[in-house]
Amino acid sequence: MRERSQRFDPGHQTMRGTEFEIFHYREPKPNGVEVHHHDFYEVYYLLDGEVAYWVEGQTYHLKPGELLLIDPLVLHRPVVDPSTPLYERIVLWINKAYLQSFAETADLTACFGGEPCRVLHLSSVQRTEMHARLSELVRESYGTEYGGKLYANGLFLQFMVELNRLARGADGRLEAREDSSPLVSQVLRLIDEHYSEELSLESIAANFFVSKYHLSHEFSRAVGTSVYRYIMIKRLLMARQLLLGGMSPSEVYGRCGFKDYTNFYRAFKAEYGVSPREMG
Repeated sequence: MRERSQRFDPGHQTMRGTEFEIFHYREPKPNGVEVHHHDFYEVYYLLDGEVAYWVEGQTYHLKPGELLLIDPLVLHRPVVDPSTPLYERIVLWINKAYLQSFAETADLTACFGGEPCRVLHLSSVQRTEMHARLSELVRESYGTEYGGKLYANGLFLQFMVELNRLARGADGRLEAREDSSPLVSQVLRLIDEHYSEELSLESIAANFFVSKYHLSHEFSRAVGTSVYRYIMIKRLLMARQLLLGGMSPSEVYGRCGFKDYTNFYRAFKAEYGVSPREMG
């Protein structure tokens, strides 16, 4: 059976299934992707192209044959060199509860290491085996042969065991982090620590003694979105976690920096497609 590739949709960032989903993308002209987050684990395997992956204020320069493992609820964004002739990768999304359901047998979440992300460097032999495993998982996930779904589930578990073995070995290690910009790193830290307070482009720029125009340009260049948008994403992400933890919407909006419930409701519904009460 021939391996299947999909058309990438930058607006599709949510899982439709309850276990795992896998995608094989090939693009001669890559689409831009905004900063976003998931409530599931992501395994990203680069096959071809030049990619600088931005994760929570750090930039990771990936080479073909490297694996990037991203924790749930981590803000991230791939930045693809526009001159690259082909951008090809396999992306695996894994439901958090599903992966954790195997904890009594083996902790399959251990490969993620409790860090926002990990980069695994593979040997040439490991790259060949990894490509073969993921390609077979793609084929069976989208195939129509007898028992395909069951077979794909077995392949998935084999892959996760192998991934955890790699992560525990000498070839699985954290990549050295690289700050994209000292100014932007400081701004990101300020937003993370003070998202519940009143923040604006003007007040943040004044805090670091730079013009708002310079800050806006530097931030957009490094992060791929505006300061305003990033603050909004951070507030909504924290609000979502509080709602899932049982806090009422009337308590949440003030704790996450929103001045009134109406604006909070509109922003939350636009971001997640459900109201704050439906999320809780």
